[in-house]
Amino acid sequence: MTYFIYSALLAAGMLVSLPFWLYQMARHGKYLAGFAERWGRVPARIQPALQGTPVVWIHAVSVGEVLAVAGLVAELGRRHPRIRVVISTTTDTGHTLARQRFGEGNVFYFPVDFAFAIRPYLRLLRPRLVVMAETEFWPNFLRLAKVSGAHIAVVNARISDRSFPNYYRFRGLLRRVLDAVDLFLAQGEKDAERLREIGARAERVRVVGNLKYDQALPANPPIVEQLKIALRRDAAGPVLVCGSTVEGEEPLLLRAFGNVVVRHPRAVMILAPRHPERGGEVETLLREMKIAYVRRSKWQGEPLAGGVLLLDSIGELAAMYGLADVAFVGGSLVARGGHNIIEPAQHGVAILVGNHTENFRDIVNLFRAHDAVKVVGPAELPLEWLDLLGDEAKRRGLGMRAAETLQTQTGAMQRAVDALDELMKGDPAWETLDGVAARP
Repeated sequence: MTYFIYSALLAAGMLVSLPFWLYQMARHGKYLAGFAERWGRVPARIQPALQGTPVVWIHAVSVGEVLAVAGLVAELGRRHPRIRVVISTTTDTGHTLARQRFGEGNVFYFPVDFAFAIRPYLRLLRPRLVVMAETEFWPNFLRLAKVSGAHIAVVNARISDRSFPNYYRFRGLLRRVLDAVDLFLAQGEKDAERLREIGARAERVRVVGNLKYDQALPANPPIVEQLKIALRRDAAGPVLVCGSTVEGEEPLLLRAFGNVVVRHPRAVMILAPRHPERGGEVETLLREMKIAYVRRSKWQGEPLAGGVLLLDSIGELAAMYGLADVAFVGGSLVARGGHNIIEPAQHGVAILVGNHTENFRDIVNLFRAHDAVKVVGPAELPLEWLDLLGDEAKRRGLGMRAAETLQTQTGAMQRAVDALDELMKGDPAWETLDGVAARP
């Protein structure tokens, strides 16, 4: 009865919010891609599971989760070269990146949480192990996956400050949902404690660390070398890379960039909105502020000195941080909880963030404790940029400490795969391994 009521409420909620979804589809083209897949039509590119092939279904919502599980997929394939790994995503950007990393024949959109949409995938794939990245608690999916015979694990589990009060309020109902999960692998002790408080069984919760510390840098796309050549040719720089920016943040960053250009007339900003579909909106802002710019998709090698390269592509930001003299990680100057600072740290780049980093509190606090990141408000941002750009030793020291701090935290991925192997120990299909693995 509980699941019936949940499904009815979900249907009612989707019906009430239908105008919003239609608006998003019409205005931004959101949710159109994979529409049929989301409603239970399995795409032809997803082949049925071969007889005797253990299938691992990993769900990674968006780009950040896809990057986080990439190492996990690789290690599972290395240890068990005959399993098959399939990946589901929710966002278009995550889907595009996953297809690039894992092959289009192994990637599909996650079905909406209704039984009629979920069952076709379970029947076709017959997964022995379902892995949910971070905090994806879909009641119908978890129940049906469990009934199908799959083991279920949540990896890189975290409960944010923002979501915890709501989870805790409904912990009585949530306890039944979480009972379907066999294993929770939490990022930190705080997350493990919160998981137990909202209903996860204590004996099923472990702390293994954050998988994102172990994510490998991808090979540089061609655009990076092209930009290096252009920047040298034009004696352009310094370079500021502002990644994962959100609405309301770009005006603050661009005004601060204006101050930088006064002292460094050949400075360049690479500006990457969190959601590429906002490219038109940011482009309008650049025109209104009379700032020279070019969209990455239209750049043909023209000079960038004193202007902005608007990054409107998917999957290239991580490599772009390698061009930076100073990096700013967005979603943090306004109250959006911040984004991950690990990618610029991998390049040993000096990192700045705003005051709002609640979604990545543990990572940011760790880096702050090692003087490996600067936290600034909108007023301090241009001053901090100018200070770092004017002091090479300070800038390089900040970046070096970021890289060193990152190195101290690796190992979560190996611990996670060890825990998954332990969970699957004794499963006949897992130990037979008669299939072919999907590799990133």
